[in-house]
Amino acid sequence: MTIIGSNRFGLSEAESSANFEVFLPEFDGDQILDQDEEWCEVLVDGQRTRIRFHDYHRIYDIPGMYERLFYEMLECVSPRTVCDLLATALAEHAMKAEDLRVLDVGAGNGMVGEEIRTLGVDTVHGVDILEEAAAATRRDRPDVYDDYLVADLTDLTLEQRDVLVRAKFNTMTTVAALGFGDIPPEAFVGAFNLIETPGLLAFTIKDDFLRDDDPSGFSLLIRRMFAEKTIVAQAEKHYRHRLSVHGKPLEYIAFVVRKTGDVPTAWIR
Repeated sequence: MTIIGSNRFGLSEAESSANFEVFLPEFDGDQILDQDEEWCEVLVDGQRTRIRFHDYHRIYDIPGMYERLFYEMLECVSPRTVCDLLATALAEHAMKAEDLRVLDVGAGNGMVGEEIRTLGVDTVHGVDILEEAAAATRRDRPDVYDDYLVADLTDLTLEQRDVLVRAKFNTMTTVAALGFGDIPPEAFVGAFNLIETPGLLAFTIKDDFLRDDDPSGFSLLIRRMFAEKTIVAQAEKHYRHRLSVHGKPLEYIAFVVRKTGDVPTAWIR
């Protein structure tokens, strides 16, 4: 499958004029790639290069590639799905979007933040470990976030922590970023504990990471958070996150939960 850059996502002039083609792999026989092994090839200015999907810094560097690959070719719906679920939870529990102060964790190039804004949320900050993600947001969606912090949530400096604490967030979002090492449990908990109590958490996770044999640590962590009532369910949805490179559905679960307390750091040791 090949796709040529176009301007279907309201991108900047520089981005929409980018000349690139994306090629998904074609497989013979029964070869199956795991989700964190998936790759594509991209042709830019006559040079064809293979890029692993989870090498986000390389994808962000090519204007428009992230949108073309994941949202057009592979039909990703996670940002819209989790924000629609958040809107449903707000309506059902008589909460107002304009009262939310959102920290978008693993903000990437701002596609989730853009969806959050459509709900009527006035305050949205992004945080990501990649400088390339922040640069892509400045390039493509400069007005989405009130502030964007490049930081490792497992190793915040005193200045970075102070910036996040002073923002007094009461809501956290993280979409399609848990379980593959991009945001480990320690980073997830570090961000969660920065959210005020009571607060809201809206997140998505692959259903594999909630099974008994999950090696990532998220299954035990999230189950304990529910069991100890650190989080209380407000809304939940099973859905197809996107297609794999083989054209198969990748199944995820979206949650909106109410935060009732912090997570003890001992839970993730």
